[in-house]
Amino acid sequence: MQAKKKEHPKEKKSLHPRNKHRQRYDFPMLIKSCPELSVFVRLNEFKDDSIDFADPQAVMMLNKALLKHYYNIKYWQIPSGYLCPPIPGRADYIHYLADLLAASNKGIIPMGNQIKCLDIGVGANCIYPIIGNTEYGWHFTGSDVDPEAIKAATAIVEKNVSLQGKVELRLQKNASDIFKGILQPDDYFDVTICNPPFHSSLEEAQAGTLRKLSNLNHKKVSKPTLNFGGKSNELWCAGGEERFIQKMILESKNFAISCFWFTSLVAKSDHLKTIYAALEKVQAVEVKTITMAQGNKISRFVAWTFLDRKQQLKWVKGRWSIQAIV
Repeated sequence: MQAKKKEHPKEKKSLHPRNKHRQRYDFPMLIKSCPELSVFVRLNEFKDDSIDFADPQAVMMLNKALLKHYYNIKYWQIPSGYLCPPIPGRADYIHYLADLLAASNKGIIPMGNQIKCLDIGVGANCIYPIIGNTEYGWHFTGSDVDPEAIKAATAIVEKNVSLQGKVELRLQKNASDIFKGILQPDDYFDVTICNPPFHSSLEEAQAGTLRKLSNLNHKKVSKPTLNFGGKSNELWCAGGEERFIQKMILESKNFAISCFWFTSLVAKSDHLKTIYAALEKVQAVEVKTITMAQGNKISRFVAWTFLDRKQQLKWVKGRWSIQAIV
């Protein structure tokens, strides 16, 4: 007996209004931009074009097609075993960051290469710099503790003319530091972004990957798939997301005047209480929590600044007043 077809909305209204991925995937259009995708597209049980989202090669090729069609990225390759990110959700973070900056600039989004963004944990995929630079022209510095991730991200930048001179990669040589060793004395960033490791151990991360694969396959999966889950430093750290963000907050105090807004994704709402307590302890001047949604999944990021109102106005006047606007 054929499964009853679900009625999918034509527009994913939960995504940010400026997100290019609010419509359902147009596979004929994507195949036209990236013909290699065609071998992975098939009719699903509801007779709709789709791919097998449990197949890492199919997901990788879909990402390549999306990046090529929407962001003019000709080369995008990540090593086996590294995180292959869901692009619509990553784009949402960037667009809400633009709104965050606009809120400090009379509703006008500051744009251009003079706007400096620091991506903590840029990863091998370099996804946030790609989206942020393409959409708003921002300049990105990406840091990571993994030399292979930096190498892969560097290749993406060097092989795409649109990114050259607009993305800088820095290796964090001390895994116990976040900002120290990355921010230089003459660095000033308008915003920092981070998608912190969520799990607190390798075993917990592997269990999470298996649950995801089991849900996609509609049956229990007992062995992780390469190119799907991500490397250990992408997925887990001692204490997990909660402790990582607390450490980030503590370190950010030492760079209080080097950055306008510090931000981090917070996957679990239960962690907000301790995060707010940490921000109160370091005496953050202003704290915002921005809620986002991708389908039924609710996520958020927390933003904080140590600049008072007078310092914020001086920053905007000195750094953003000559920017292009939308």
